[in-house]
Amino acid sequence: MDAFRTLFQRDPTVAAEAPGRVNLIGEHTDYNGGFVLPTVIPQRCRVLLAPRTDKLVRAASGNMDAAFLLYRLGEERPRCSWLDYVQGVTSVLRANAHHLCGFDVRVESNVPLGSGLSSSAALDVALLRALREAFRLSLNDLELALLGQQVENRFVGAQVGVMDPMAASLGEPGMALFIDTRTLGYEHVPLPPGADLVVINSGIAHQHSAGDYNTRRAECERACALLGVRQLRDLTVADLPRLATLPTPLDRRARHVVTENSRVGEAVEAIRTGDLNRLGALFYASHESQRDDYAVSIPEIDLLVELSRQTGRAYGARLTGGGFGGSIVALTHAGTAREVAERIATSYEQQTGQQPTILVPQVGA
Repeated sequence: MDAFRTLFQRDPTVAAEAPGRVNLIGEHTDYNGGFVLPTVIPQRCRVLLAPRTDKLVRAASGNMDAAFLLYRLGEERPRCSWLDYVQGVTSVLRANAHHLCGFDVRVESNVPLGSGLSSSAALDVALLRALREAFRLSLNDLELALLGQQVENRFVGAQVGVMDPMAASLGEPGMALFIDTRTLGYEHVPLPPGADLVVINSGIAHQHSAGDYNTRRAECERACALLGVRQLRDLTVADLPRLATLPTPLDRRARHVVTENSRVGEAVEAIRTGDLNRLGALFYASHESQRDDYAVSIPEIDLLVELSRQTGRAYGARLTGGGFGGSIVALTHAGTAREVAERIATSYEQQTGQQPTILVPQVGA
């Protein structure tokens, strides 16, 4: 509040926030029409905002710039900075016939950038929530999530799927969000009480719009064209022999997506029945598929997963997020999350020299 007042010489009239997310399982399936299973994390993006009567937007970040940045509605243009997410939000709102005036806004987030935990989706959704309230926009939570995806796809240039904004907009603490990304149907599934979650950031950032993520999406689309299907969602594990006829690496890319979709369904059933050993095995299998078939892991992430296994207290662990850096999620025995996380982080730092960050459980939790 004080920082907003100092910057803009007035008080905000709207406050909104949205959480980051960790994807339990179902990686790179959302833009293939498949299934995903994220859950929200404690870290959040918070927005303070006050409407203006003109077309000027003044935006500040508590994480980036000391002063505010400026642009006018209708004059949005990519600048390759955090402001692109703010510009993207106003651009897609106007493109979808939602009326806005200018506004002053200050953003602050403790969702680590490049961590694979959807810091950008948290920003998109938090700002959309603030604008929805400030300008009385007629948007439900699912529509808001779809606009958040448009920000990434149409303005920022990252061809991400719908999972991240849906998790930020519809997720609830203590619940996994089982999403069918083709139909946009979703269901809240209570997390198993017999296990804890650990999320560790490797300290190596990724950037979706840098190219590797978009390359994987293009490879999936090429595989679909060769197989004569609309999306890889149209295939099941019974079709694996067909996938083997694709040229390399399209065969491996498609195999990951098809088997990962199957693993999501198995994971939901394992959660419902309390079969934590099975759930953990699915985590490990998912990581191996991302590493070997989808080629989105890196040695440091592989090490974090292996260190999780070596603790003897983890049911399973895997790369979470788009890959090429970022974070792991591990499922540990109940009551051991802090101990396991600290053991993994200490060993990882000793072996790599990288500074990891334990994000879940939070310090003091």
